[in-house]
Amino acid sequence: MSAETFSGHAPGSPAFRRLIAGLFFAGIATFAQLYSPQAVLPGISQDLGIAPASAALSVSAATLGLAAAVIPWSMVADRAGRIRAMGTGVLAATALGLCAPLSSEIGMLLALRFAEGIALGAVPAVALAYLSEEVGARHAAAAAGSYIAGTTVGGLVGRILSGVVGEAAGWRAGIWAVAALCSVAAVLFLWLTPRARGFVPRRMRDDGPGILTTLLVPLRSSVQLALYAQGFLLMGAFVAVYNYLGFHLSAAPFLLPAWLVTMLFLAYLAGTASSPWAGSLASRHGRYPVLLGSIAVTSTGAILMLVPIAAVVLAGLILFTAGFFGAHAVASGWAPAAAAPDSRAQASSLYYFGYYAGSSLFGWALGLVFGHVGWPWFVLLVVSMCAAAALVAVAGLRRSGSGRA
Repeated sequence: MSAETFSGHAPGSPAFRRLIAGLFFAGIATFAQLYSPQAVLPGISQDLGIAPASAALSVSAATLGLAAAVIPWSMVADRAGRIRAMGTGVLAATALGLCAPLSSEIGMLLALRFAEGIALGAVPAVALAYLSEEVGARHAAAAAGSYIAGTTVGGLVGRILSGVVGEAAGWRAGIWAVAALCSVAAVLFLWLTPRARGFVPRRMRDDGPGILTTLLVPLRSSVQLALYAQGFLLMGAFVAVYNYLGFHLSAAPFLLPAWLVTMLFLAYLAGTASSPWAGSLASRHGRYPVLLGSIAVTSTGAILMLVPIAAVVLAGLILFTAGFFGAHAVASGWAPAAAAPDSRAQASSLYYFGYYAGSSLFGWALGLVFGHVGWPWFVLLVVSMCAAAALVAVAGLRRSGSGRA
């Protein structure tokens, strides 16, 4: 059994459309669950009698579990197959997501969310490696952008649905509603996604390097390390903004009602648009300049959120979101594309390890900054993290060429 003669599904073909649609629903099933508590953090804080930074741990616990699990999931996928690994993870996460709102105290909630994050790690660990193996090299960057666009829809739907239902019936009902939606998305993912043709599971072949070797190869690459730093810094800044912006806008001078704060998550649609656009630009002009441009847009948006006018903050949030997802679409697709064929899943999972480690760390730590010294210093740190990501990109990626697929 060999994948050598398969050159990838072409855009417009039925299999290509099913692949993109299947991964779209995988993104919903994964990212809606992952971030559903974010829209109801004030409710969790009030109901459980905890500080905002402690409530935000319900998001960080899941992303920490995901960060810990992406590398093991990539190894499982190498042996069991890409689709089987992703399907197992999504179904297990949905079951845990239905249990999490039963928690009566923060410790129980964090434990269940951590386990849910471990299960959710299957999709980000494997999806882009699967995509890079099943799509022709010329179209890999654009296809990765389409997949990231699907993940933005998942994140948006999870936040909006939990926020709307949560305001009417409490935060527990909000999270339950999202888990129910994700169970439907998981079934659609399993039904639509075509079987892997560009990869043969390790259990069905005897050739190739060992798992430890495939894991160490990306870690010796300066290009890969620079890409992992993008995920770590930019995702940390992104999650922190979405964790604490609601608290900021609920206070003076804004005093926005909870329903309107929830609607601000519609800014995620900027990422839905910018991800495939960035992928298409990267296919034509190279990944490196598009990555730097996206980081610049992210920083500009963050700076605008310093202005104490709600409309300007919203404009800044839209720019910030569009820039972040543009950068993420480029960097996440670049990691497996730049890796050796036998290390693609590991390269992708290491990127997501950095990505969710940054989410877990900064999603909590910047809350301490927000709580103790206020929003201006919080934003200053966010902009500093964007600047650091750009400097790492210049140092580690400029000499790698344009970064075209």
